Amino acid sequence: MRFAVIQFGGSNCDYDVHYVISEIFGVDCDLLWYKDGLPRSYDAIIIPGGFSYGDYLRAGAIAARTPVMTEIIEHARVGRLVLGICNGAQILAESGLVPGIFTINRYPKFICRWVNLRVENADTPFTRAYCEGQVIRIPIAHKEGRYVAGEDALKTLEATGRVSFRFCTPGGELLPGANPNGSANHITGVLNSQGNVMAMMPHPERASEEVLGSSDGKGIFSSIIRHVEEKG
Repeated sequence: MRFAVIQFGGSNCDYDVHYVISEIFGVDCDLLWYKDGLPRSYDAIIIPGGFSYGDYLRAGAIAARTPVMTEIIEHARVGRLVLGICNGAQILAESGLVPGIFTINRYPKFICRWVNLRVENADTPFTRAYCEGQVIRIPIAHKEGRYVAGEDALKTLEATGRVSFRFCTPGGELLPGANPNGSANHITGVLNSQGNVMAMMPHPERASEEVLGSSDGKGIFSSIIRHVEEKG
């Protein structure tokens, strides 16, 4: 089993994700500079958070057009896993790997705090360690994290189980005050049509050990690992 974490200029959560995969889970994980491309085959690729290219134009817009993304798109096309976290989610949306976009928060300021997420679909390679309806606690840190998609796209996502996480209250309710950035339908985790690519705004790597305040995010990584193991 082999994972890769992609580093862009401005990535700042790359070492955090690498630590979780390699040290907490003991999985072979390469830390790759984006200009070097993919030197070998990987079971899962993770694009971490940060501020690639300084968020110029739009967050993730320039990184999405780099040659390594062509390789990652092909990696996803053949059914291998891709996870984008925060800036990584923005890059996946800008590259067309998931529908919709992550844009400026309803109130246009940077938000950094703990939030509650409701697991909407526990039958995915990224969420199988959880139960449907389970509420988990994970931090966010973004200014452009509001998920937006067209009406038809939202209907398709809802109808096909491609919403993985929603912002919610500690009790799992979808109340306005529990949606920190104004995301459509409280969505903060979304899947592609194949179900092998997930973009999420919150940071599971920052909630993978109790010493950090929560280990709820650990389930995302353990889900991926279990999926790869079972797939052989």
